[in-house]
Amino acid sequence: MSVNKVILVGHVGKDPEVRYLDKDVAVANFTLATTERGRTLPNGTQIPERTEWHNIVAWRGLADISEKYIRKGSQLYIEGKLQTRTWEKDGIKRYTTEIYAETINLLGKKPEHTEALSSVVSAPTGNPSADIQAPPHAEDDLPF
Repeated sequence: MSVNKVILVGHVGKDPEVRYLDKDVAVANFTLATTERGRTLPNGTQIPERTEWHNIVAWRGLADISEKYIRKGSQLYIEGKLQTRTWEKDGIKRYTTEIYAETINLLGKKPEHTEALSSVVSAPTGNPSADIQAPPHAEDDLPF
């Protein structure tokens, strides 16, 4: 048995770039930043804050919804899987690791047009486990 599962909570670094492939299949790409807080160890050593950037790929319905509702600065919860791609440029082999989103939850303040969002939450993605969910929110931020 093996598991390829990633869970991230972070902020979007740039608006999603959406492309449409054959048969109007949408794919969205954007970056997500996760930050570990800085801290001081008991011996006085300072550990600085550290931000990690993740390349997110969303397909079909998730890409459509990403295009409509996700913006730079949005806070997201993403579940997905790691996938590494390779290609060659100028004779040099290059690699990139991406997160293929299976679930995207919008966090933080309510997005505008929540009525429209609730009508597209169940948009088909071509992957039965992939969905986007808008969690119920109070007017304040998350409790943690």
